[in-house]
Amino acid sequence: MSEAETETAKSDAAVVKADPRHACQPDGSVDGYRANRTLPFRVELARQLRRRRTRLTLGFLVLLPLLVLLAFELGNGGRPRARGLAELATSGGANFTSFTLYVSTNFLLVVMVALFFGDTVASEASWSSLKYLVAAPVPRGRLLRQKAATAALLSLLGLVLLPAVALTAGLIWYGGADLVNATGDVVPLPGALLRLAVACVYLAVHLTWIAGLALLMGVSTDAPLGAVGGAVLVSILSQILDQITALGDLRAYLPTHYSRAWTDLLSADVDWSGMAYGTFSGLAYGTAFVLLAAWRFGRKDITS
Repeated sequence: MSEAETETAKSDAAVVKADPRHACQPDGSVDGYRANRTLPFRVELARQLRRRRTRLTLGFLVLLPLLVLLAFELGNGGRPRARGLAELATSGGANFTSFTLYVSTNFLLVVMVALFFGDTVASEASWSSLKYLVAAPVPRGRLLRQKAATAALLSLLGLVLLPAVALTAGLIWYGGADLVNATGDVVPLPGALLRLAVACVYLAVHLTWIAGLALLMGVSTDAPLGAVGGAVLVSILSQILDQITALGDLRAYLPTHYSRAWTDLLSADVDWSGMAYGTFSGLAYGTAFVLLAAWRFGRKDITS
C-alpha cells in the first residue's frame, strides 16, 4: 500500500472510531460500502464523452472520409484512370469505403486506440486526481477495468463511425456499384457490405495489441502524451521492421505484420489464413500487455 493510501486508511479509521454511526463490516469496510458500485460505467463514459479530445477524435473520424472524397474530386474529377486501389476508390461506395479503411489502418486507427487507452489513466495522474479515485475508495482492479471498458467502447464507436461515414458518402457520391479489386475480381454490393463489416470486426480484434500496450504505458507514466506517443512509436517501429525482407519469417512475429490482412476479403475467393494469424497475434499481444498493465497498476505507488 502506498503512503497516500495508508494515510487515507488511518483517516477513515479515525472517523469510524470517533463516530459510532459509521458501523463497520467484518472485513473492515464502512457499512453500506459496495466496491462493485464505485465508479459506475455510465459515469465514466459520460466523463470521457465530455472531454475535448474525445469529441475532436470522433469528429476527425467523421471528417476524414469527406476530406478523402474532396481530394479525389479535386484531383481527377472522380474518374478512375488505372486499376490501383486508389483509382478504384471512386468506382462505387464499397470501393471508397475499403480505400478509406486501407489508408487509416496503420496510423489513424492506431492513434485513435492508443489515445483512448493510453490517456485514460495517465490523464488522471497528470491532473492529480488518480489518488483521490483510489482513496474514494475505488478498488484498483475495478478502476482499471472501468477505464479500459470505456476506452474500448469509444474505440469501437470510432471504428464503426469511420467506415459508416465513408460508406454513406461513397454511396451518395459514387453510387452503389459492386466492389472491384485491383485484379478485376467483382464482389456484389450486398456481399461487399458484409465483408466490410467483417473487416471492421477483424480490425477491432487485431488492434487489441495496441490497446493493451497503450494501457500498459498509461499506468506506467503520469504523462498522457508519453503513453499515447510511446504506443504509436512502437507501432511505427514495427511497421518499419516489417519492411525489412532480410528478417524473413521473423516478420510474422511483429504485431503489425497482419494489420492489413483484412484486404483478403476484397477478393472473390477469400483466404482466411492471414486474418486467422492476425487475430491470434493481436489477442496474444493484447492479453499479455493487459495482464502486465493490471500487475503494474496494482503495485504502483500512486502519489498524483
